[in-house]
Amino acid sequence: MSPYQKPSHWADPEKKVFPHQVGFAAPPHDFCAAPTDFMSIAPKTVGVHGRLMHIAEYAHELKQRADNFHLLEEFVHCMANAGADAVGQVGTNWVHASGTDAADIRALCARLSETYDTAFHMAGLCLVEALETLNISRIALNSVYFWPDWRDGVVRFLKSANLDLRYAGNFVDLGLYDTQQEVNDQIWIFPGDLALESVVRTAERAPDAEAIVINGMPNWRGPDGQPERTLHRVEELEASVGIPIVSADFALYWRIFKSLGIAPSAAPGRLLSTLA
Repeated sequence: MSPYQKPSHWADPEKKVFPHQVGFAAPPHDFCAAPTDFMSIAPKTVGVHGRLMHIAEYAHELKQRADNFHLLEEFVHCMANAGADAVGQVGTNWVHASGTDAADIRALCARLSETYDTAFHMAGLCLVEALETLNISRIALNSVYFWPDWRDGVVRFLKSANLDLRYAGNFVDLGLYDTQQEVNDQIWIFPGDLALESVVRTAERAPDAEAIVINGMPNWRGPDGQPERTLHRVEELEASVGIPIVSADFALYWRIFKSLGIAPSAAPGRLLSTLA
């Protein structure tokens, strides 16, 4: 097989719809807020395309992610052909579901980025990269809605990057719900006040942590009832605990902006402000 060549016309800015073109891959069976969310802080020179990975019978199991890990390369290839400059994989669990560690995922992202001439970023690794940029190693993990095996996989992955986890707990561990089934029944959308309460409880359990990490893509209901990602709450959360918040949603956005070499039009929170 001959080496991949990105269509040459995408090197000509006049041939592109937007000067900066971004693709997002979302897990199957979930309408993804990431493209809309990213656009809310992007300058008008940025265009976004979303793509669901297709797995017909999908139950959000780690084994299903491992069995379909190859779809990530298909996604990057597809987006490269369409002229994307950078692409992001939404969802923290894909980095660890196959037993991979931080070094494995760094190598994968580097290989796909080079092969397809398109920057590729995975949300789980972006958490690590963000903490490195902030020069933070002592962390506490607010694992929000994650099932126990998801939570434990994220813990293993973060430790493989030499991060010092002082606490890791999901909503049940934090005493916010009695059972995991109650959490699952919310379908990733939670009351707005749970964002602050879960962060405060996490901080209380690890008073020497330098940052709170939030995995996954929880949605918190805003004052008008519209769900919104942690991006829109980060300033309130950081003010409440006095340390940085690094969440998988805006860590991914931060890394994509960094690859594009541009600043977002709005940069809430400590991490995004490093791009301003």
